[in-house]
Amino acid sequence: MAGWFQSLSKSRLVEGLMTSLQGIHDNLHIPWWAAILLSTVLMRGVLTFPIAVYQNYIVSKLENLKPEMDELVKELKKETAYAIRKFGWNEKHARHMFNRSARKIWKELVIRENCHPFKTSILLWVQIPLWIAMTMSFRNMASMMPHQDTAAQVLFLELSVGGFGWIPNLTQVDHSLILPIAMGVLNLIIIEVNDVNRIGEKTKLQKIATNIFRALSVAMIPIAASVPSCVSLYWVISNTCGLAQNLALMHPGLRQLCGIPYSSSQRANPYQHLWQQLQKKVIKKRKE
Repeated sequence: MAGWFQSLSKSRLVEGLMTSLQGIHDNLHIPWWAAILLSTVLMRGVLTFPIAVYQNYIVSKLENLKPEMDELVKELKKETAYAIRKFGWNEKHARHMFNRSARKIWKELVIRENCHPFKTSILLWVQIPLWIAMTMSFRNMASMMPHQDTAAQVLFLELSVGGFGWIPNLTQVDHSLILPIAMGVLNLIIIEVNDVNRIGEKTKLQKIATNIFRALSVAMIPIAASVPSCVSLYWVISNTCGLAQNLALMHPGLRQLCGIPYSSSQRANPYQHLWQQLQKKVIKKRKE
């Protein structure tokens, strides 16, 4: 694990991000806390937001396929019942043929609309590696890594006076715990917003996954309290951007502007519905 960690800190991706971050700071002549804020917002806006739009586009297309698939399944059931009578299929064979045909129909619909379900997780596969790489970049800067040369020492000194308010030194931990707690709270809010906006009835596996993510959000608080404040500041800004992104993509006008197809789960007043559902969850938890 230590070897993998060391290799990642020396990777071209991490070193490239460090160079880009330092370029923003040096060229704009802004304090490091502002450079962290600006770089995170730019990264989210330029890279992850378009991917989030595309992911929502795929989710809507898949949702809109359901009524057509339901009608085709009804026809398939009739055809299967006819085949049972005509060819004397037993129950096991009939179920096998029905499932095979249903999978084939669904595959054809997905290919026709170019909306493979795997694409609904595309944001995750981009966001997690980016988050890790950015975290490693800030961690390297605050630790004079991977090369402890003069440039690294200068960067370290700049970070040590590049903070604000209660975190003047970005190379030290946030002793007030404001950033770690804020990060945990933002994570939990994002999880609850996604949970409320989930389409259809939750499966047992989805419920377990949601609870695991809740536990991880709480577990991340002491971790955030033990890292340099430049890292925890990045985490808070990144989570804030993520929450803003999720809320923005609920707006019908923005969805239409981005070319996301209308779906049956889309609401005219999404924020009112979200607030009502969150209130219901709080009331339910209190009763329990």
